[in-house]
Amino acid sequence: MNVEDIMSSPVYVIAPDEPISHARKLMLKHKIGSIIVVNDDGMIGIVTKSDLGKRMAQAEPMWRRRPIDKVPINLVMTESPITIYPEASIRQAVDLMLENNINNIPVTKNSVVGVVTKKDIVRYVSEQSFDTKVSDLMSEDIISVHRHHTINHVIDEMEKNKINKVIVIDDSEEGVGIISTTNLALSAMTDNEGKLSTKSIKMARRPKQGGEKIYRYIKEVPLVAEDIMSRPIMTIASDDTVANAANIMIKENITALPVEQDNEIVGMISRSDVIRAV
Repeated sequence: MNVEDIMSSPVYVIAPDEPISHARKLMLKHKIGSIIVVNDDGMIGIVTKSDLGKRMAQAEPMWRRRPIDKVPINLVMTESPITIYPEASIRQAVDLMLENNINNIPVTKNSVVGVVTKKDIVRYVSEQSFDTKVSDLMSEDIISVHRHHTINHVIDEMEKNKINKVIVIDDSEEGVGIISTTNLALSAMTDNEGKLSTKSIKMARRPKQGGEKIYRYIKEVPLVAEDIMSRPIMTIASDDTVANAANIMIKENITALPVEQDNEIVGMISRSDVIRAV
């Protein structure tokens, strides 16, 4: 099989001056992870869920001066993306993705005819009889954030560790959810004016020690990890097959699975790990 046999087609396109909000709506409506950016001369870039998720933490003046959802696509897109031919092998697509740390590759033949994604390749793996064990390909490095950590902290952890998902833990350090770039890009993190959302929580303050009356007040805080995480956590056994992991990812539309051994999370297997089986 070649790239053309598994690629996603048709492609969805967007103009470079259209806002992020339009891209998010297209991704949600069509359940896609990337959109080709075009002008009169053809493709000039690609915008992905990863691009949108990472930009949510931007703090430069130009981002503060306007609502995030109204920022034009040309400020977040990847210009001149890596492309691949329809006749290329699936293994060649995997190598390009892993070498360049990308999730989507436009497929071109004179013009853009499709996009091959990690999800497309994971679906291919799910249909094969690969008997490679999850433990052979999983990552043992588990990065976690507390459920009350801010969204900016979550993004900082992903950037610092060069990962696309984190486990969310509670006060007892039990896993309660997962945040991926999909959660960051597509969760409703902006208000009606397009500004980053906040929420109000009740706080308690004692004016003096000694059990005097507690005064309650409202404090406005930014959204935190538990507001956008996916729950509950789905896991897979370390001795299960990669093909079965791929099947669960496709069926549940998730990008990673925590790996369990003896009722303890010992690693994480992601789409990037699964496609290594090809």
